[in-house]
Amino acid sequence: MVQLVTEGPEYDAAVAIWNGAVDHRPQVVALCTSTADVQEAIIVARDRGLPLSVRGGGHDWAGRALRDGGLIVDLTRMRQVSIDDGVATVGGGATAADAAEAADRLGLAVATGTVGTVGLLGLTLGGGYGPLSGRFGLAADNLLGAEVVLADGSAVQAGPELLWALRGGGGNFGVVTSAEVAVHPLAEVLVGSFAFPYDEAEQVFRGYGELLDCGPDELTSVIAIVVGPDGNPLVSVAPTWSGDLAEGKDVLDGFAALGTPLSADVTVKSPLAKLREFDGAFPDGVHYALRTRNVAGFTPRVVSALLEAYEARTSPGTFINIHHFHGAATRVPIKRSAFGQRDYHFMVEFIEVGGDGKWSRAASTTLAPYSLPGGYPNLLGPDDTEQAATAYGPNASRLLRIKRRLDPRGVFSATPLPAGVSGDLDADSDN
Repeated sequence: MVQLVTEGPEYDAAVAIWNGAVDHRPQVVALCTSTADVQEAIIVARDRGLPLSVRGGGHDWAGRALRDGGLIVDLTRMRQVSIDDGVATVGGGATAADAAEAADRLGLAVATGTVGTVGLLGLTLGGGYGPLSGRFGLAADNLLGAEVVLADGSAVQAGPELLWALRGGGGNFGVVTSAEVAVHPLAEVLVGSFAFPYDEAEQVFRGYGELLDCGPDELTSVIAIVVGPDGNPLVSVAPTWSGDLAEGKDVLDGFAALGTPLSADVTVKSPLAKLREFDGAFPDGVHYALRTRNVAGFTPRVVSALLEAYEARTSPGTFINIHHFHGAATRVPIKRSAFGQRDYHFMVEFIEVGGDGKWSRAASTTLAPYSLPGGYPNLLGPDDTEQAATAYGPNASRLLRIKRRLDPRGVFSATPLPAGVSGDLDADSDN
């Protein structure tokens, strides 16, 4: 029988999520250790008329793991990971680090994001950009199968239609209690770390875009505008090379020519060590607010808008982080999964630290005229309805039809879905 708690240390731990700005107070927490527990929790919520939410890693910035007065399906005790024949079976509450550690012991790698404490399946269901995306695709592209508890309490193995929706459509269709994800033979990567003066930002961004435009799948990079150790802003460039190490050394050394490096380093690491680079950098309990946009490249107007937005920041720890979407991730046909953006692009994160959310909203507005439609679903907030309407591109109608069939009462509310989309829909297959 599932354990239900309404107060005490276990309750407090469940509601203590990453973003300290979230103050939602659920009525009850269901501490689940099995699929049967999840089924029972969903039935309890239905019978008591309680809104339902699901807690995995607890890293969603908007706090959708918690609903005021609701029931939390807490999966944090379901963190088991096993690997067999190139496939990892991952519990619903496993973090990216849990999966990466299991893979690392075998000289393997998992397609994860950039922070180990993030729930792997929550990341995967919404897309999952990471340092291996160019070579192995998004985390969602590596999702091979899933066990899902639906809104009626039934547990199913995801068939083609539901699996299609789970690859980018978010946790809007049920509770994924376990999943099978691909693992890849990769014991070492090359990791670069370069810092440039802020007054060279325009030059660095221009050269960076040109360098990546001709880069191979094995090269995936992040560029950021951050505050340096001396309190002054700088441009940080962090490329990862997942191919032949000797070849990669020459490629990564070339990043130093983007400007006048304040620091430059290229190191061999395991994929697990790469994932752990930012352990402790984003502590739990701090107030965070995020917004996101996608841009096709670093045109002069895009760069000017990014610098204008950054210079208007209102809290010192605030930064802009930009991910590279290319290679294998772009070669997945747009209709093969729910993820709605397969063109080459850069995903921009406006990360406001310690503020009230006004800066991140304003920064997003500043970049909007030069952005692609939609945005990264995992980072869209509940009020980002305009971006959500176009985030899934030509997949929106099919996604909503699956939602209406599997969860007509809207029991599950995770990353935002478009509303009011109509049109001819594909016939459903089994779920």
